[in-house]
Parts: sequence; structure tokens; C-alpha cells
Amino acid sequence: MALPKEPRQKMINLMYLVLTALLALNVSAEILNAFKTVNSSLTAASSTLDKKNTSIFSSFKAALDDASTHDRAAKWEPNALKARSLATEMVTYIDGLKTRVIYAADYNPKDSSYKEDDLEAPTRIMTDPGKAGDSLRNMLGSYKAALLNLVDPSVRQQFSISLPIDTSVIKTNNKANKNDWSASYFYMTPAVAALTILSKFENDVKNSEAMVVDYCYQQVGAVEKVFNAYQPLVGQSSNYLMPGQELTITAGIGAYNAESKPVVTIDGASVPINANGVAEYKMTAGGTGSYTKNVVISYFDQSTGKQAQQSFPLTYAVGSPTGASVSADAVKVFYVGLDNPISVSGGSVGDEKVVVNMTNGNLTKTAPGKYTVHPGKAGTPAVVTVVADGKPSTFEFKVKDVPDPVAKVGVNKGGRMKVNDFKGQFGVRADLENFVFEGVKFTVTGYTVVLTGAGFPQLQFRQVKGASFDPVRDLIEKAKPGTTVTLDEIDAAGPGGTRRLPPIVYNLY
Repeated sequence: MALPKEPRQKMINLMYLVLTALLALNVSAEILNAFKTVNSSLTAASSTLDKKNTSIFSSFKAALDDASTHDRAAKWEPNALKARSLATEMVTYIDGLKTRVIYAADYNPKDSSYKEDDLEAPTRIMTDPGKAGDSLRNMLGSYKAALLNLVDPSVRQQFSISLPIDTSVIKTNNKANKNDWSASYFYMTPAVAALTILSKFENDVKNSEAMVVDYCYQQVGAVEKVFNAYQPLVGQSSNYLMPGQELTITAGIGAYNAESKPVVTIDGASVPINANGVAEYKMTAGGTGSYTKNVVISYFDQSTGKQAQQSFPLTYAVGSPTGASVSADAVKVFYVGLDNPISVSGGSVGDEKVVVNMTNGNLTKTAPGKYTVHPGKAGTPAVVTVVADGKPSTFEFKVKDVPDPVAKVGVNKGGRMKVNDFKGQFGVRADLENFVFEGVKFTVTGYTVVLTGAGFPQLQFRQVKGASFDPVRDLIEKAKPGTTVTLDEIDAAGPGGTRRLPPIVYNLY
């Protein structure tokens, strides 16, 4: 446009032109916030992988301490430790690049702020002469090659495809950056986006480490001595006691041997196995009423090569001098948000002469001797008082929240999964495992999906309402061996409201 002669109008027009140029360069706040959300999801997923690897190394220690598996564990643990060392070195280097980008974007240590939309900082650090981006690409390639040397040659080709480390040049519309790996990722990229891309590579590194560590542990193998029949054995000293008497529960498996130790839990607590292969649990009977102890026996069935598990609810009653009793029809616990059924008896007194009340909640009579309890606050005991023929008896119950469900895709809680198996699933579900009440369900109301690795040279991120994969089916269908799928910000609605579940990570192969 022509500039006017009047000086003041000239200045106004020039300012308008400058502002227009600045707006054209400005990155929207919504885009910046989206990158921050993805970066947070990747960080959470990396933390989950760290916990998984720590668990595997604990299992390695147990295998080393076991004479039957010591030699195999001693052979494969060094490879797993080497994978961890390589990953730590790689993550340290990437964290250093993050720090350089942040400081180049005018980092303020007082409030940890920086210019999130700075386009020059990532360009200068990652793509200018010296190209830290090229060094990153070379190190990622060397890291992948080193990991492949830690697995058996017979599976290296499979791992080469499955490991989510991809250093190929991504397609770009910018002809100047067509064959430049560093520029295709970092040239004129906002600082917050560059940090997210680096977090993506960091997550790829930890996923690759987890796959190799898990492979090494699987090579330890199962015990060699095999029995072809197993029979869990559970017993109790009595099913009727008086206050102060001792209850003894014994549990084990038939065809037991020292190389196939069962794991026994009673009400979720582990019970040690004695020299005869039997777990013995003793407790002193408390207040009057009916109780249930949930015994779970887990063991490795060598005939099938799979873990097996069976549950045995053992019930017993504690008598009352007055004859009155309160029996929780499920367990000796009331759960917030559920209809907790109980049975009340006045002993020799008829139901019409029994008065029942409680603290920390309320109860409703549904039939003679039958009540439904709705407890109040979790963590505070609920005391049920039964007045039979003018004589009061009290019965204390624990009050708990319904435990968190476990997020799954199909029956998988994360880890390695076949691509076609993953694509064939409906979506994300929340499974309440080993809960005493039947029919209690949680419904997934939303989640975030992040796809990286093979097939996704540029990270893909999307937020979804509901549990179905349909809104992201277009992305999932692009997955291939080597793709990493992270499901985060998983919300599940159920008793007590909506809960945020931990993220789950799938390495597709």
C-alpha cells in the first residue's frame, strides 16, 4: 500500500504492518498447550517404564538367589544391566539437549519459565552448524545397534523392526529440509514442541530398553522338573469360634516341589511357605459375627507352561454371649458407594424385638433379618449396634473405598502386544480385579492416546471422549511393528465418582 505524506499516519501504518507480521509468526496458545499436554503424557509413560524395569531387575535378583535358575539368570542379567546402562547414557544426553534448548529460549530460574514459542532457539541448537540434531541421530542409531547385540542372533531381525528407534528422514513439504533429519524435526519449531520431540525420543529409548530387559528375563526360563497334575489344598481349624479363640488356615498345592513354590495370599497379604510346602496362617477371633477370609493360591503349572490361580473364600462365625450376630453377606468390610448387604440375628429373640442402628452411615431393612448398609467416610470404622430384647451388642466393620480398577486393552495391561491383536480391540476398559463384590463395574469416560515409533515419525496425539477406539481408528490402523502406543489421562467412572488411572504403554510387534 502507498504510504501517506502525513508523518503521524505514516507511523500508524508502519506499526500496523509490523503487528501483522508478528501475528503471522505467532504460534497459538492452543497449539502450545497441546504440546505441553503431550510432553506430560510422555514423561508419565517413561516413569511407568522405569517402574516396570525396576520390578524386572528385582525378579532377576530372586532368580539369581534360586539354585534352579541361578546359571541362566547369571548369563542374561549382564545383558539386561548393559541395556539399562546404555539407556541411562542416552537419556542423560537427551536431557542435556533439553536444557540447552530451554536456556537458549531465555530460561528464567526464578519461576522456571522460558519462551515456549521461541522458534530460533531449537533451530540454533539443533540445526545450525555443529548440529546437535545430527549427533542425536547418530547416537540413537548406535544405541539401537548396541541393544540388538544384546539379544540372540535368531531374533535380531524381529527386534530390529520392533524397537521404536527410527532415525530415517521424515517426509516434509519444505524442499530445503527434504534430506536433512535435524531440520525436518527442529527447524523453526517452537521451543515447547522441540522439548516434546526430545521427550518422544527419550520415551523411545526407554521403551526399547524395557523390551530388551524383558526379553533377557524371559530367557531365564521355567524350572525343569515337571508335574502334570496340581490340586490346591486349603483347610481351616474350625468354622465356629468364640472371642479370643485361635483360627488356623493351611493352604498349599498337591504335587508340590521346592522348584514350584506356590504363592499364597490371605485377604491380599502374603503368607510364607513352610518346609512342607504349606502356608500356615493363624489369627485370634475378634468380635462376634460372620467373617470371610479370601485365600488365593498362585502357582506355575509346568504342564501348561502358564501361571494358574485359584481363590477359596473360607467362612467362619464368632459366637456372641447374647446370641446376637451381624453377618456381612460379602466380607467384613463396608465399601463406600455400594449396597452392602448384611444379615442380623437376635439369637433366640424374634426379629420384631430386634432394633438395629449404626455409626458412620445408614442402613435400610429389606426383609426380616436383612439390611442394606450405605457407609459414610472411608477409613472410619462403622459400628453396627443390635439391641435384642433390650440387650445391646456392637459389631465393628472397616469402611473402605472401592479399589481402583486396572486399565486394559483387551486382557492386556501394557507391554508387548501383536499389532493385529491391538487393532482388533474395541477400546480401553477398566477392570476391577479380584474384588469380592460381583457386578461392580467401572466405565472409561475418556483417555489420551499418543503414538510414536514405526509408522509415526512425527508424534501423533489425540484426546478421546468415551472408551472406544473409533475416534482414533484412523491412527490405530496406521500402526505397525515397532509402534509405541501410550494411553494416558484415563478417566473411569464407577462407585464413588470418576477416577484417573495410571497410564499404560504398548510396544506393538
